[in-house]
Amino acid sequence: MHYLSNLWNELDISAIGALALRLVSVFLCLSVHETCHGLAAYALGDPTAKRQHRLSLNPLHHIDWFGLAAMVLCGFGWAKPVPVDARYFKRPKSGMALTALAGPVSNLLLAALLLFGARFIYYGDTYTPAVALLFDFLLSTAALSIGLGVFNLVPLPPLDGSKVAAAVLPDAMYIRWMRFEQVGMLLVFALVMLGIGDGALSKAINTVYAFFVDLIILR
Repeated sequence: MHYLSNLWNELDISAIGALALRLVSVFLCLSVHETCHGLAAYALGDPTAKRQHRLSLNPLHHIDWFGLAAMVLCGFGWAKPVPVDARYFKRPKSGMALTALAGPVSNLLLAALLLFGARFIYYGDTYTPAVALLFDFLLSTAALSIGLGVFNLVPLPPLDGSKVAAAVLPDAMYIRWMRFEQVGMLLVFALVMLGIGDGALSKAINTVYAFFVDLIILR
């Protein structure tokens, strides 16, 4: 019992709490992102995601546990891709582009919603430790959501931006571009680990975040 008591006393409760809130933020941002991919595909005629129970905000339907750990620890991660069958779309290329775009757009909209919540606290007259914690959670989750959205707009396979950019390619080139997804994730992972493009990406994310905060909270 003495050993257990010492172990408990050595635990950093604040660090554990911060990790728990970080997990909630990641679950929320990834679940909204993937669910909106599925909803967009379903609206365009593809029932694949619905059949596989991916039209849900339940994070257990979307989480890739290795990708989750990477996102919590490194700030870069991924969820299980929502299955999409372009054969259901009347215009496959534009259908894929709209389905891909739905994920990043949903993250930007989620960030806006979170910042509106933060605005009420910012201009409110109640300040307690719990309110301050909620305010910080809303801001940090909004920043994470914007980061996820902006990162996915990078036009490299398999990121969403690659499918949006590919919509303007000729059919033959489009097919070759989409096949590159099989190795594209390795390239993206290597670029992130080597820090290539970090400066430009961070600047883009910070610029969008600052714009949202200025527009929603400070004005």
